[in-house]
Amino acid sequence: MSWQSNCTHQAVLTNYFCRSVFQVRMPTIIMLHIFSSLLAKLSLPKLHQFGARLGRILFFISSGSAAVQRRNLLQSQLVSTDITAVLKANAEESGKSLIETLAIWQKSDDALLGLVKQVHGWQHITAALEAKKGLIFLTPHMGCFEITSIYYGAKLPITILYRPAKLKWLQNLMNVGRARPGVTLAEANTQGVRKLMQALKRGEAIGILPDQIPAEGEGEWAPFFGKPAYTMTLASKLAVKTGATVIMAFGERLADGEGYTIHLTLVESIATSTLLNQAIEKQIAQKPEQYLWSYNRWKQRRHAIKQ
Repeated sequence: MSWQSNCTHQAVLTNYFCRSVFQVRMPTIIMLHIFSSLLAKLSLPKLHQFGARLGRILFFISSGSAAVQRRNLLQSQLVSTDITAVLKANAEESGKSLIETLAIWQKSDDALLGLVKQVHGWQHITAALEAKKGLIFLTPHMGCFEITSIYYGAKLPITILYRPAKLKWLQNLMNVGRARPGVTLAEANTQGVRKLMQALKRGEAIGILPDQIPAEGEGEWAPFFGKPAYTMTLASKLAVKTGATVIMAFGERLADGEGYTIHLTLVESIATSTLLNQAIEKQIAQKPEQYLWSYNRWKQRRHAIKQ
């Protein structure tokens, strides 16, 4: 679920593309708000057509990001055929993700809920609610970041961990767009973690972006597709401490703008960072072209290298 919240769950994708597209520092927030409002008036097929074209353009003009995308996809060893074709498809999916996110922030709940065509695995939620130990939704940088939390929040309360956007002027637009019934935002700090714990104790759901590079002191090294990656420990600690049910959530983007299918997969254990990464790898393998390979998951930040 758009437990994007930094990106989520969460602004990694949006931050990257906004830096690429809105380089001018004029009333950028006003421009983006108007642009987002116009996008919200378009149908999903039109949004995805526009997004795919934008993704292809950015793929060719942003050589640095394209290089990271290629390197990361090769590291995963998930592609055994024509990697160039997969890279181009992935660029299109990334473009769709940006455009649909900006539109979703301005669309009504009713319009968005109608875009969810199927939900697989809801029985896991039913069982978790009966257990009354809470649910931890894990949503990697994959598929539609926003639709899953909106869908769940329309039915049941959920608290989503997020880290404020690096682009400060973007944060207000993001917060307004995510202010949905049933959805509570928790900033990634001590107070935010306390909110997560309180939600779990009430037997409610929380959402976490599990593949985001954590801040200093909040992660440890663990293999991810065969290469060490600095991995968050919060999700594992919360799962072990509360006994909450862990569910991997993925909002699959359907072809031709037909809508979304939400996949909810029960995760047996994320007691360690290695198990957490294995669960993420398994999810990505189901639809690798919809993962954000331009996100540098193996980026070695200085605080991580010190460890």
